[in-house]
Amino acid sequence: MMRAAGLPREARLRRAGDFAALRHTSGRFGGRCFSVRYRANELGQPRLGLAISKRVSKRAVERNRIKRLVRESFRRIRLELPAIDLMVMAREQAAGLPGPELLAELDGLWRKLRSVRPAATLKPGDAAGTIVR
Repeated sequence: MMRAAGLPREARLRRAGDFAALRHTSGRFGGRCFSVRYRANELGQPRLGLAISKRVSKRAVERNRIKRLVRESFRRIRLELPAIDLMVMAREQAAGLPGPELLAELDGLWRKLRSVRPAATLKPGDAAGTIVR
């Protein structure tokens, strides 16, 4: 049996709760084509989640191309990243750009993430907001 060259299951965000946690308690930054949300995890390895909406492109083939590029780029850098969960979201500008330009921006984002100290990011148990009720 041949092993797939894809991302292993444990390197992906799969549960809705993981995505929701990133929406509510996370650090974030972005570039021209992508924005990234991240938070520490206790799994000892980074996990990737993708949120590429129809707002980016009505064409599924274009959204899938962007997802493929993000996964491929993450696969190459994964072992150099700290133990964080991250969600990559594409902006509308990403749809028209060629792959090499998107990969160049992703490389810059991974560089920023490499310098993130997991202890400095919000912990999984942190409060969801700052308003005291």
